[in-house]
Amino acid sequence: MENSNRRSNLRCPHCSGPLSKEMETSEWTVSPLVRDSLSMIGSAVGGTTSAFYGFNHVMPIVRKHVKGPMWVHFLVGAPPVVVFSSACAGLAGGAVPALDQLASSSYHAAFSSSQLPPSS
Repeated sequence: MENSNRRSNLRCPHCSGPLSKEMETSEWTVSPLVRDSLSMIGSAVGGTTSAFYGFNHVMPIVRKHVKGPMWVHFLVGAPPVVVFSSACAGLAGGAVPALDQLASSSYHAAFSSSQLPPSS
């Protein structure tokens, strides 16, 4: 019994990822469909929000310091905004599923600990 339990709890020494199918699909983990959906939603919201934020804060600075027609302002101001937007989309795409996993694990831990018999 101990050997089978030990084998089902194997984790990768580099990333601590589950090495058995039983650990990956336990009730403590978020299903891959939900995790991928939240990753897409987080990337979209993070990218869109940071693009609006970037253009609203960068373009007035560019207009003040760069003289010329509007297409020059866009040519100078767009690359930093695109880099900022991509970074925020990547961070939000990873953070939203991670926060969901944290919430799910915390809920299951609190729920399972409340069902334990009282210790004397």
